[in-house]
Amino acid sequence: MTKYRVGQAAELLGVSADTLRRWASAGRIPVTTASDGRRYFEGADLAQLAVTIGGESATDQPRAQSARNRFVGIVTRVVRDQVVTQVDIQAGPHRFVSLITREAADELGLEPGVVVDAVVKATNVGVEIPSTF
Repeated sequence: MTKYRVGQAAELLGVSADTLRRWASAGRIPVTTASDGRRYFEGADLAQLAVTIGGESATDQPRAQSARNRFVGIVTRVVRDQVVTQVDIQAGPHRFVSLITREAADELGLEPGVVVDAVVKATNVGVEIPSTF
């Protein structure tokens, strides 16, 4: 199973290391302490928490930077078929679903808790006018 140190886990969740430590102390996410005294988080536990806090994030503020079509996230679910694999990714408040070949998913070793880049390339962009205007 994939394990992450506090700083790595906090970066993946989009929170500070102090926030993650508080959440661990409060029991919001399981943490293990190694013999060297460092705290570690299981990738699957991070994936589950990423889904939870992804649904909590809501803001009326514009983004401070461009996404540049690349989102670092954590795999939250992998559904393998004979030919195709569905990969669910939580990148902060953003949820992505990717359909890739099973061969590619197997070669990448995709499973819940693995860190990935969700790379988005849109060939069509629809435009709608909100009903408030």
